[in-house]
Amino acid sequence: MQTHSINGELRSATGKKPSATLRKENLVPAVIYGGEKNIHFQAHKREFKHLVYSPDFKIAEITIDGAPTKCILKDIQFHPVSDELVHIDFQELVPAKKMILELPIRFKGVSPGVKGGGKLQQLMRRVKVKVSPEDIVDVLYIDISTLELNMSARVKELEINDGIEVMLPGATPVAIVQTPRALKSADAAEELEGAEGTAEGAEGAEGAAPAAEGDAPAAK
Repeated sequence: MQTHSINGELRSATGKKPSATLRKENLVPAVIYGGEKNIHFQAHKREFKHLVYSPDFKIAEITIDGAPTKCILKDIQFHPVSDELVHIDFQELVPAKKMILELPIRFKGVSPGVKGGGKLQQLMRRVKVKVSPEDIVDVLYIDISTLELNMSARVKELEINDGIEVMLPGATPVAIVQTPRALKSADAAEELEGAEGTAEGAEGAEGAAPAAEGDAPAAK
């Protein structure tokens, strides 16, 4: 399990004005909830960089006044113009207490459809699950080694342990192997050529029939 460490300080005041003052000093206001009490803290924006701007799922270990708390990232607020971090919410990991989070999806194997010229389109990059801290994993895998052209991999095929409950219907598609236009055009051209060849053969057979009838008297 990947863990990202964050060093923070307790916030002495909350609200819009104190938070605005913090941001001017490159500090980001944040809160940890879900435990015995909510913890309002602040940390320099660089502390969050490798957690917020990452496609990977990570546990955040936030140390405040020497006391570490393990959490997951729950919500991020960005400034609508500057895109700077405005506020971050964390949920504390409480043993045996289930929570809802999103885990990234990765593929296993090589699709024969892709080998044949198809294009793998990932329709879902993360999936929402309910899980307790003891059963959290970094990533969920799905095997695509049997996917031919125009076949899809679905949520029910995700490799999960008994402690993870996926919050989506099993038939929901995760990825599909699409047939590219060029390949479709080539297949269509082959079908058309085959159809024309069949038609020409049929016309030739029909044209030969009268000649056979005309030759019959000469044979006498």
